[in-house]
Amino acid sequence: LLDRPLLRAVRHQGPLPPVLLIDEIDRADDEFEALLFEFLGEWSITVPELGTFAAARPPVVVLTSNRSRELHDALRRRCLYHWIDYPGPERAAEILRRSVPAANEPLIASATVFIGQVRALDLDKAPGLAEAIDWVSALAALRVSRLARRDVISTLSAVAKSPDDRTTITGALGELGYPEEARRP
Repeated sequence: LLDRPLLRAVRHQGPLPPVLLIDEIDRADDEFEALLFEFLGEWSITVPELGTFAAARPPVVVLTSNRSRELHDALRRRCLYHWIDYPGPERAAEILRRSVPAANEPLIASATVFIGQVRALDLDKAPGLAEAIDWVSALAALRVSRLARRDVISTLSAVAKSPDDRTTITGALGELGYPEEARRP
């Protein structure tokens, strides 16, 4: 029997309760969610043919979700809920500076504004901070110093995660301050 995180949390014998992080619970399968119901409700895990293991000290459990599907009501009843919104522009710029040191200040400023504007669009999946970091990294690798329409379009796959989102963002570029360039006669 391999001690995976749930079983390790149940078997923990330390003076303080263990902390268990279950990341992206919305992507878990039904079997794991059923196991989690038992764990959160009784602080125990039943392993077929081995029996039930009960926690001496209930762990502190943190669940994260990206809302790719709704969580079961029984699971939500066992939890305290806390929504963490996207960071504000100043905090996002600070994170981008630290994560992409090759990016200059005008690029970080314009990318931060652009990502904020894109999040306000009706998208299937609004870009998170990870997408912003990937996008600014791509722009910096291309030596983009100031964001322009052609740069946005050529790197949009880092921000838009579906064809519909790509179409929505491209269609809104003029409204977002990136109009089509005038053609020369």
